[in-house]
Amino acid sequence: MSTLLIAVLAGLAFVIAYHTYGRWLGGKIFNLTADAVCPSHRLRDDHDYVPTSRGIVFGHHFTSIAGTGPIVGPAIAVMWGWLPALLWVVFGSIFIGAVHDLGSLVVSLRNNGQTVGDVAGRVLNRRVRLLFLLVLFMALTIVLAIFGLVIAAVFKQYPASIVPCLVQIPIAAAIGVWLHRKGVHLLLPSIVALGVMYATVIFGDAGVLHVINTWLASQSMMWWVIVLLGYSYVASVLPVWSLLQPRDYINSLQLISALGLIVVGLVVAAFVGGAPAVEGGPMRELKIVAPMIDFNPAQAPLIFPFLFITIACGAISGFHCLVSSGTSSKQLSNECDAKFVGFGSMLVEGFLATLVILACVAGLGLGSKGADGVMVFGQAAWEQRYSSWATANGLGAKVGAFVDGAANFLTALHVPMGVAIALMGVLVASFAGTTLDTACRLQRYVVQEIASTANLGRVPGLKFLRNKHGATLFAVVIAVLMASMPIQGAAWSWANAGKGGMILWPMFGATNQLLGGLAFLVIAFWLWRRKKPVWFLVFPLLFMLVMPAWALVTQLFVGDGSGQAWVRSESPNWALIGIAVATLVLEMWMIVEAVLLLPRVRGVLEESLNPEVPAVETTS
Repeated sequence: MSTLLIAVLAGLAFVIAYHTYGRWLGGKIFNLTADAVCPSHRLRDDHDYVPTSRGIVFGHHFTSIAGTGPIVGPAIAVMWGWLPALLWVVFGSIFIGAVHDLGSLVVSLRNNGQTVGDVAGRVLNRRVRLLFLLVLFMALTIVLAIFGLVIAAVFKQYPASIVPCLVQIPIAAAIGVWLHRKGVHLLLPSIVALGVMYATVIFGDAGVLHVINTWLASQSMMWWVIVLLGYSYVASVLPVWSLLQPRDYINSLQLISALGLIVVGLVVAAFVGGAPAVEGGPMRELKIVAPMIDFNPAQAPLIFPFLFITIACGAISGFHCLVSSGTSSKQLSNECDAKFVGFGSMLVEGFLATLVILACVAGLGLGSKGADGVMVFGQAAWEQRYSSWATANGLGAKVGAFVDGAANFLTALHVPMGVAIALMGVLVASFAGTTLDTACRLQRYVVQEIASTANLGRVPGLKFLRNKHGATLFAVVIAVLMASMPIQGAAWSWANAGKGGMILWPMFGATNQLLGGLAFLVIAFWLWRRKKPVWFLVFPLLFMLVMPAWALVTQLFVGDGSGQAWVRSESPNWALIGIAVATLVLEMWMIVEAVLLLPRVRGVLEESLNPEVPAVETTS
């Protein structure tokens, strides 16, 4: 019952936070009003700026920010015990992550849908703008280079998820045309899409489809990277309503309904028990089999600061400020929807991370198959997956812990194990896929903004960077080239290509969280110029600047407990070291710029992009 009680209390905390803290932020701090004209209307082009119902924007936003982050992060962080992971997810989501996402969304809404990097140049200065955009470019390049590998790895681990994920693309395109051209209500398309997608999960590995899944799963990582990034290019240059919006929306229907099934399965398992070990046997008791707190798991880095960069998307993620200010702000039709989309999506993601924690620390105990094919239960199942940091740290191990644990909840509902595994595999791959195509679109915006800021359009041969096709193609080619590089110490071959993103991946967690701290800096300055309260941002801002920097310094010079310090390695990865040092220097530079500027801009509004918009832009 303790497992169910944790889920219920966490869910209640998120609901209460939305209706109290979220309401205060939306009403008293950001002054959200239905009278404001959103960028989607003022700059409507039916390509990037498209007025959209809040349900569809929520679906796009939630699936884009979630990715695999709230799954793989909590699935490894439970090594330090389920309680620290849970506390960071719940309180981090409410007081840091949701504030960050809502603030980034509102600041962008008030600045013609510009990215938070672009806004930085106006509320701080132009130097900060370029520095911020370069950080965004680096972070998004890593995401694009690595997420193709992530999706390919999930497909190889769970082949039955491939056809259901691929079928989502034509369904989304049809839904997009249906809604845009016919203007029909969402209910019927939603029911049809959800029914078809669940049918593909149940029957998507039968007969000839099994042969197709097996063949696709056997393809190399590089093959998948090229295919997936090629798809991302197409999705990024098409009008947002034609593929990106509807795919994210129908994905959100499937993913949220799957989360609902997990919750129902958890309730049944708590009261009745999990599926029996053998047919006709007793139902197995649902209980937490992991330690509450373990400050020294084998080979693991120190809980401070690494818990706070290991669990990113489940509590706060800097990537979210890109989605808020890059795509969602261009689609909101009513400014009051910002609380639902920005604050609400982060709380739903926090609840997803909570379920991931429970699946790993309790669901696994209902049964887990070892490498030898023998089923183990209870604490033995936990120890088999989490005997050491190295054992639990691989992508397959982290995803597998969640998929197996969550599938055990579903089998308590008498869902066949094969279907339950396929559904969870689709959930993970779909989250990763929506993040990939959104990241590609965001990178296009960043490349265009860098080209504009640095006047690259005037350089012979670089004018194409200001064009949407040229900027997107540049982003995709850079990501493919990075992915194609051999990993440290390996010779290049087609078989091992596709993993090059792993070269810089060790620093992504810290860089991603640092980006969140820098976004808080922009939000704070925007409020400071309007004489708005900023006291509630002080702790989140400092926390998200200090923790990532602490982690980077530790990884560079001390060692994180799971390996040598990067600079003292027998074969140092100088690309990784150089970018990590540059990131730290960039952070210090931006902080110095902010400290010097802070006393001079209280109550001084930056030049407005929309002089005709009063009320919400005036000081108070």
